[in-house]
Amino acid sequence: MANKLWYHEGLQFECTGCGDCCTGEPGHVWVNKAEIEAMAAAIDMEVEPFQQRYVRLIGIRKSLTERPGGDCVLYDAASRTCRVYEARPRQCRTWPFWSSNLDTLQSWQEIARDCPGVGSGQLVASQEIRSQRDVVRV
Repeated sequence: MANKLWYHEGLQFECTGCGDCCTGEPGHVWVNKAEIEAMAAAIDMEVEPFQQRYVRLIGIRKSLTERPGGDCVLYDAASRTCRVYEARPRQCRTWPFWSSNLDTLQSWQEIARDCPGVGSGQLVASQEIRSQRDVVRV
């Protein structure tokens, strides 16, 4: 079948909690109002102070701020954990099943070099992968 996705049989992924996806190169973690409210609540902050401290405006969109070097401002380097893990944004929740990572087998293999969870753990069905991919376009 010519229309089959290269990952039609599914892909293995299991988060190892290494934090590598939260650190390194600068970028954007896009957030919406509901996500901001949930993250603020997760660290027992009011929404406005949370936004002033952790959110930046990029055009008309909002993104989490970063530390110098690109690390997410909500990543705790000492414990190697996300301070708002249970309330993390959908962009973080859907990693590594972003369209940019799923374009080709080669792009998947490239992220596997930096993410120890890619290629290990349980097989994630292609339907679930597509569902995650369609949540946010990155």
